[in-house]
Amino acid sequence: MQRYRRYGASSSAPVEEVHAEDEVSTEEEVFEQDTEPLVEGGGQAEVQQTGGVTKDGVQPMKDDLTPAVSETEAKNHPVESKNGKRTEGGGGGGDTGGGPKYSMFTWLVVLALLGVWSSVAVVYFDIVDYDSVIARAKEFHMNFSQVLQGKLTAYDADGDGDFDVEDAKVLLGLKAERQEQEAESSQHVTETGSEQAVGPESTSPDATEREALLLQDGADSGSQDVESEIQAAVSLPPVLDNSFVPEEETDSIDTTGVLLKDPTTQGSVAESERLTSSTLTDEAEKQPEPPATAEPQMETRPDTPETRPQEKLKEKMKKKKPKLFNKFDKSIKTEIDAAEKLRKKGKVEEALKAFEQLVQQYPHSPRARYGKAQAEDDLAEKLRSNDMLQRAITSYREAAELPDVTSDLLRAALKRRAERQQFLGRIRGSLATLEKLVQVFPDDISLKNDLGVAHLLIGDNKGAKKVYEEVLAAAPADGFAKVHYGFILKSENKIAESIPYLREGLESGEPGTDDGRFYFHLGDALQRVGDDSAYDWYELGHKRGHFASVWQRSLYNVDGLRAQPWWTAKETGYTDLVKMLERNWKTIRDEALAMMDQNTGVFMPEEENLRERGEWGQYTLWQQGKKVGNSCQGVPKTCSLMERYPEATGCKRGQIKFSVMQPGTHVWPHTGPTNCRLRMHLGLVIPKHGCRIRCTNQTREWEEGKVLIFDDSFEHEVWQEADSFRLIFIVDVWHPELTPYQRQTLSPI
Repeated sequence: MQRYRRYGASSSAPVEEVHAEDEVSTEEEVFEQDTEPLVEGGGQAEVQQTGGVTKDGVQPMKDDLTPAVSETEAKNHPVESKNGKRTEGGGGGGDTGGGPKYSMFTWLVVLALLGVWSSVAVVYFDIVDYDSVIARAKEFHMNFSQVLQGKLTAYDADGDGDFDVEDAKVLLGLKAERQEQEAESSQHVTETGSEQAVGPESTSPDATEREALLLQDGADSGSQDVESEIQAAVSLPPVLDNSFVPEEETDSIDTTGVLLKDPTTQGSVAESERLTSSTLTDEAEKQPEPPATAEPQMETRPDTPETRPQEKLKEKMKKKKPKLFNKFDKSIKTEIDAAEKLRKKGKVEEALKAFEQLVQQYPHSPRARYGKAQAEDDLAEKLRSNDMLQRAITSYREAAELPDVTSDLLRAALKRRAERQQFLGRIRGSLATLEKLVQVFPDDISLKNDLGVAHLLIGDNKGAKKVYEEVLAAAPADGFAKVHYGFILKSENKIAESIPYLREGLESGEPGTDDGRFYFHLGDALQRVGDDSAYDWYELGHKRGHFASVWQRSLYNVDGLRAQPWWTAKETGYTDLVKMLERNWKTIRDEALAMMDQNTGVFMPEEENLRERGEWGQYTLWQQGKKVGNSCQGVPKTCSLMERYPEATGCKRGQIKFSVMQPGTHVWPHTGPTNCRLRMHLGLVIPKHGCRIRCTNQTREWEEGKVLIFDDSFEHEVWQEADSFRLIFIVDVWHPELTPYQRQTLSPI
């Protein structure tokens, strides 16, 4: 599992979405802006209407109303008319005179004065009630807003109660799709008849049956779910803070066909570590790659009778909009939408308070309780709080248990609950939730696929296999089920049988199939049957960013580390350790031989399914940075020597062990899981001929008392063709370029 993964150390700490509502104001906001001049600008409007008299009846300064030329000036100065004649009093225009004339400007001034005095009379005698006029204007605005809002609601395509960007997308580009959904909906109503009359969106299973399914759900708080029995489980790394830390870590698939934890880090390490590898250095790039052949094509699934129903089902699921409101929830939709908008705008605390009030006021509202769970989920993300996330998990369950919950909300609530349980490391609780979901929705292929993954995460390959067999019986072309089923077959050492499932699953290109682990296992299976197309798949995995190169195929890596297959002691910087091993090789050898002679069974057979044939035993002293039991009691001098070198004993992604290999043994080409370590081999008992190791395209032989150093994240292979056993001492050390902080925070492998 990744560690949030418990928020303290996530390789991918969850980030909240930015919703379209953040960029678009609501209809209420738009109309409020439009009406502000009616209230705040009222005084200005009144001044214009009264010709210079304010609402309080105060006349503006006279200077403000003075025209450019006064009437008196017009009378006392001669004015030249068009024909050049000069006239007294602004008279008119002919040679014959005809009495005094007045200019148009004079009349305008008279009319203006009349208007001013009329306005004064209106205000003084209170002929017009301006307050009532403004009140009527406001009332008209509100009515108009409601009418317009009602009209816009007809174009509400996303069900959030208003017309926004998402709805516009439907109108501008996706209208045909919406019409198709409406046609399907009307057809569904016709088919279901009186059932739909109860509630158009309440399509949930029988409440009694659902309650029985959910009644015995584990409460996720107790000790029953803390320790899951995981295959190849490892202990947690030390926690540097007291925030969100998982209780168990079980998420990834090891190269050997069993599940391992997904190694994650904290702080900057989480950002630097990827499921890709470091860039090769110049020295490594000089290493020739395997001969390139035709790249495997990701084929489009053929249109056959067996694939058509599944494709139609997936298309329908994509188009169908979830129905989260039952009949009662629709009656309080406005209040729910207001709280939801707060959540989508990132105002998580306010949204949670709003939803809590709704739940208190309407305790039987599934949509309100589901919104509360989502707000708690978001707040847990923001605060990086385990306790808050547990509250969200509980609220999701409560929402699903309420009567009259719609089937879509039931599915969404329990599916999210299962995801968050996995996030906390409560895999068994997640498994129980998914089992309930599959019981309620037995035809939902995606839920069954999720259930199969949950079985894998607790090491129950048998349970996962049964689930995927059911999926493939119902949907033979399902790519997700194929790659996982192929992986399970390979873990059972059914190599040839696993290949078509892995290959066809990858070729399907379905979500969840483009994973480095599946490229890894398909290539490995092809290598074991002697098919050179394995390197084509490795190349494709490299191009898709899963492997650093065709040779270097480790899955759990830190970016930027120097990458080369073979190293010298000087290049590693661990010259003191190498000198100590080579000086004391006989002491180390004698203790190992003594343990072999006692035949106490401390040398355990290799269990990683890496041997094609032969016998290979190992006696481990340190693993994941810790001593293994009482193993050092048999070889005290060796352990005493090693304890002075924390780069080895503290390497949480490595081991310190003796390795004995009998004649006739061949180890398949394979790679280690991480680029965070280098591996030292000290020769103890080496036959003169027949023992060799290949790393990439270079093959070397061991020497007694000498140390070989290589990066086991590159492909390597071993042959033991001598006539007696070979004994070496293996010491893993941190990659020299890892910082002290990275060494402290990287999780164990």
